[in-house]
Amino acid sequence: MRLTILGGGGFRVPLVHRALLADRRRTGITELVLHDVDPGRLGAIGRVLAAQARDVPDAPALITTADLDEAVTGADFVFCAIRVGGLRGRVVDERVALSAGVLGQETVGAGGISYGLRTAPEAHRIAARIARLAPAAWTINFTNPAGLVTEAMSAHLGNRVIGICDSPAGLVDRVVRSIGADPATVRVDYAGLNHLGWLYGVHHISRPETATTPASADRPETATTPAPADRPENATTPAPADRPDGTTGLLGDLLADPRRLASVEEGRLFGAGRLRELQAVPNEYLHYYYDAAGTLAAVRDAARTRGEFLLGQQDRCYAEIAARDPLDAWSEAWREREATYMAENRDLTGAGDREHDESRPAGYEGVALAVMRALAHDEPAGLILNVRNGGTLGVLDDDAVVEVPCTVTAAGAVPQPVAPLPAHGIDLVRAVKTSERHILEAAASGSRTSAVRAMAAHPLVGPEVAARLIDTYRSEFPELAYLRPDQAG
Repeated sequence: MRLTILGGGGFRVPLVHRALLADRRRTGITELVLHDVDPGRLGAIGRVLAAQARDVPDAPALITTADLDEAVTGADFVFCAIRVGGLRGRVVDERVALSAGVLGQETVGAGGISYGLRTAPEAHRIAARIARLAPAAWTINFTNPAGLVTEAMSAHLGNRVIGICDSPAGLVDRVVRSIGADPATVRVDYAGLNHLGWLYGVHHISRPETATTPASADRPETATTPAPADRPENATTPAPADRPDGTTGLLGDLLADPRRLASVEEGRLFGAGRLRELQAVPNEYLHYYYDAAGTLAAVRDAARTRGEFLLGQQDRCYAEIAARDPLDAWSEAWREREATYMAENRDLTGAGDREHDESRPAGYEGVALAVMRALAHDEPAGLILNVRNGGTLGVLDDDAVVEVPCTVTAAGAVPQPVAPLPAHGIDLVRAVKTSERHILEAAASGSRTSAVRAMAAHPLVGPEVAARLIDTYRSEFPELAYLRPDQAG
């Protein structure tokens, strides 16, 4: 089988390759195609992958190309991991937002909207080529903003595109370990949008033999074990705790124990009081919403934005890949990147160092390979993914891409029933989805008005600065020239 990675010169590609090498006999991938528009980056990552595979005699054959049609043709799987505008674009996203007095993180707020406006047209173009040249391929989308981009691609690929993110898998893994439960014997209520979700239920399945078989228990992404097979697929509310399948709630005990909560990253980030108030554990990105003023001040006070740090680090890393052992150079940069992730938020709250255990397989690569195995070999897996809603969350329409637990088989990813979204999250989810829909409308029509509405609708931006932000971003990015300036905002 052939796997194509779009954005094949990206920094995270060696993580996918490493996971692929470790699991090569189960995945069945014999060819790995890397596509990138930057030949320098593509060559550098190619050297890292060659070094990584030097002691693996049956490693998948590596092919590199700058031609999209060549990369996609014949693919069984396409991993989409592009970054329109590169890291320099992220730096501009952040700085323009900060100059307007709002947050500019790459997937949250003004910066995320600018990034989405640049990326959605390219996502449409790529998805159309995949639909034409590899109609039987499965597309797994890594590209941020993941939910938005997946929804754009689904217009061409339907349910054959699945969006992934490692944040929910990591959150569930940490909470389930803290509870002391076996991931293979629990199901979870987790729902929302990408980077905007909550874990609000962990339920023990007392008769695990009735549950759909999860993916291998040695992978943290399997903490979202599918619900029992006798639950109707279109249900949106689970049966009560004393129902016949024997599930009981476990999250409440954790929320009532400040000591155990402090052992979980999210407990330190949000505080025990906040989590007890919510009766849920939020995705770490919700810290941008819950303490927008504090985070904005921390980012403003930092010597560099996250984008500026990553751009400098990446430039050094790619230079060092050419000058010394490529795998060592990349590995050192990766560890530094992981250790500094969301540093401003953790410093602001005193959350301490980020948990980083290389002995625990996790991350985008683990989730992506689990999805690929399930699709290729019909090995049912329970994973939190970005898919079409299809009635799972009653507060959104069926075509909205949401982030929920799914059962993945050869037929695709099907959302599992979850309890209704907590009341405190409904308005926020609706507001952010409204902003995303305006982005998609702008990408489809070229309407500056829709782009301005996307900014105005977002809870972290608002109407006061929306038009100014759009016009500034448009002047900075040639990719946004499609937004017609003659339309009133």
